[in-house]
Amino acid sequence: MQTELIFSPLAEIETELLAVLAADSQTAKAADAKPAPILLTADDAVKTAAAAILASGEYKAGANETVLLHAPAGLKAKRLLIVGLGKLAKVKPQGVRNAAGTAVRFTKPRGIKELALALPESELLPPGPCVKAIVEGAIVGDFDADTYKSDRKDVSVERFRLIAHATADKPALEAAFSEGVIVGESQNLTRSLVNEPGNKLTPTILGQRAADMAQAVGLRWDVYSTDKLHELKMGAFWAVSQGSAEPPALIVLRYEPEGAPEGPVLGLVGKGITFDTGGISIKSSDSMEKMKYDMAGGATMIGAMRAIALLKPKVRVIAIVCAAENMPDGKAYKPGDVETAMSGKTIEIINTDAEGRLVLADGLTYARSLGATHLIDAATLTGAIGVALGLVNAGAFSNDDGTFARFEEALKLSGEKFWRMPLGDEYADLIKSDIGDIKNTGGRHGGACTAAEFLHVFAEDTPWIHLDIAGLAWIDDSRPHIAKGPSGVAVRSIVEWVRSYQG
Repeated sequence: MQTELIFSPLAEIETELLAVLAADSQTAKAADAKPAPILLTADDAVKTAAAAILASGEYKAGANETVLLHAPAGLKAKRLLIVGLGKLAKVKPQGVRNAAGTAVRFTKPRGIKELALALPESELLPPGPCVKAIVEGAIVGDFDADTYKSDRKDVSVERFRLIAHATADKPALEAAFSEGVIVGESQNLTRSLVNEPGNKLTPTILGQRAADMAQAVGLRWDVYSTDKLHELKMGAFWAVSQGSAEPPALIVLRYEPEGAPEGPVLGLVGKGITFDTGGISIKSSDSMEKMKYDMAGGATMIGAMRAIALLKPKVRVIAIVCAAENMPDGKAYKPGDVETAMSGKTIEIINTDAEGRLVLADGLTYARSLGATHLIDAATLTGAIGVALGLVNAGAFSNDDGTFARFEEALKLSGEKFWRMPLGDEYADLIKSDIGDIKNTGGRHGGACTAAEFLHVFAEDTPWIHLDIAGLAWIDDSRPHIAKGPSGVAVRSIVEWVRSYQG
């Protein structure tokens, strides 16, 4: 998608489709209060063209609600699309982001190759954050997961223009637009990786894809395999790997900007299980094909590192992705085995399908050994997090309130939904082992919390955040603003968390 920010009166824009945003300005709470849709633009020509449909009562400006007008009078655009944001008093940049995605997804199946969208004008919507959110939403909205269809038709929007008022602060909006392009494309990189089938994206190929990205954007990188795991005594990571004919990949990406002050080194650690059968504790066959997405945490870190390299914050960052297949070969690790992690901790294996925490255990230890002073990991770690939070929020855990406060501020910018979950000695007691130091599951109850406590053992006292994205990393049904398939959740939030440390 070609993207462009221009400054022009809307009536003068020649385009196949011009999209404007609307909101319901009704503030009355009475049950019989009718919606009062208004356009979020001061352009008189657009208001005149849309006046009849807004007055009809047919269109209510609900969130992502659309209405299309052909040959709008007084405009050079061939079509006028109105996209709703919901209640005006509640609008936020996240709603604008979704509306931009909705406009793109409305356009795609109609074979319309170009789209112009008007930057909303409202005191409730600051221009800079809205510009960034809109271009992110448009780029994310253009992604579809039908990569391998032999008769695939390219219905991508080839050209997207964001139209701002001619009197706007051009340098500030241009900077925000550039940032939005970087973040949107990086989120789509993550989604493209998660979308790949297990036979097309082995651990080795994931390492190659990460290296290609790193070389393209100027990151330092290394990709190691079996010998390095043995050299580092990564017994937990190797245990998961040993049942597969595909060798593991230990992916290391480094961002070391010139002029970065002495201070924090941020460690990003991602679970990269490119296919998860469950191992000897094999999963049900129902929906096992979706287990290609079990490397979404690792893909998140690869996408985030691309954005970080291009945004150039003044802070050092190291990313570790632990990639492997979890297979039930005759060499596979077994329930009852005891494995020794890189840290020296011994782990009793209760369930081989609790493998993600094993690879992350060694990843967290390795990140600390490379100098990381603050840690964040992401993983499709537990089904329990979806039971606890539904498919609305992802789970977040932390051992440090100050570090987590930065993440909460990042969420205000990213628009993503995470809910902080508890840690504590009561959960830690549930993973104590009789034969070793800890066991890799704590039973049925509080599964997301005991998994987080397992990782806490390896983060130790280093300020750390754990993101359990299992419930949100894959979208089962298309939404108005985003296609079904991989979501790329957490990329935006991690990038904003990293940027909070710059300087």
